Amino acid sequence: MSSGKCVIFSAPSGAGKTTIVHALLKRLDQLSFSVSACSRDPRPNEVDGKDYHFLGLQRFQEAILNEEFVEWEEVYTNNYYGTLKSELERIWAQGKTVIFDVDVIGGLNLKKAFGENAMAIFVQPPSYEELEKRLRHRSTETEEKIQQRMQKAESELARAEEFDLVLVNDDLEKAINTAELVVSEFIK
Repeated sequence: MSSGKCVIFSAPSGAGKTTIVHALLKRLDQLSFSVSACSRDPRPNEVDGKDYHFLGLQRFQEAILNEEFVEWEEVYTNNYYGTLKSELERIWAQGKTVIFDVDVIGGLNLKKAFGENAMAIFVQPPSYEELEKRLRHRSTETEEKIQQRMQKAESELARAEEFDLVLVNDDLEKAINTAELVVSEFIK
């Protein structure tokens, strides 16, 4: 697989990485979003091929065996997420830089896979308490899911220093502007 440049945004759920990635896609034409694959069913309003490639459990496991992924992980039991090689090839063929919105382990795996061709940015919430407040404010998760995400966030926050840049998201507009500057410099 040929490789161009890629920018990786990772964070615990609720830190704001998706909002920042969407803002960068609007501001920087050179970027193209890598749509991750997953084994879960779509949520209401999610579109296959736009939000995720919804493969289902069996098809996802077949893709693992066929080595169709750059990286993948089982985030929760039978709940897989991964990056399809075909997705990256599609973007690089357009002469664009891939931008990822992935969890922390996925981000570190991608950084390892692409080395110098990758910039990995960790979006850090102002505090653990603020992260929980943001997750609750979404009103999309059960209490059990929130507790699961908060437990996972503890180990994810501990890995922030393994990234090229830690971007604290305590002021969204400032975080987006900083991300735009850093990413523009990297893709030049």
